[in-house]
Amino acid sequence: MPFKKKTPSPMGRRGPRGRATKAAAKNTTESRLSLRLDELTERIDIVLPEVTARVAALEHLLLELKLCRHDDLRRARQFVREQEA
Repeated sequence: MPFKKKTPSPMGRRGPRGRATKAAAKNTTESRLSLRLDELTERIDIVLPEVTARVAALEHLLLELKLCRHDDLRRARQFVREQEA
């Protein structure tokens, strides 16, 4: 009885795997960094309003307990702005 020829299925065949090029490695590194940056940006967007609310609450308590004056808080904010610049 003769053997039947097998026809190769187009889905099952893979080409030979070559080495990754430097450009491909650079692109994957950049994409990983981009994903990481996006994750960090998202975390900051979530945390920043909470931190801002807590600072405002502390300022309110400082004023309410008369531990400092409004001018003191204004000068402190101005000092921080100058340090950031």
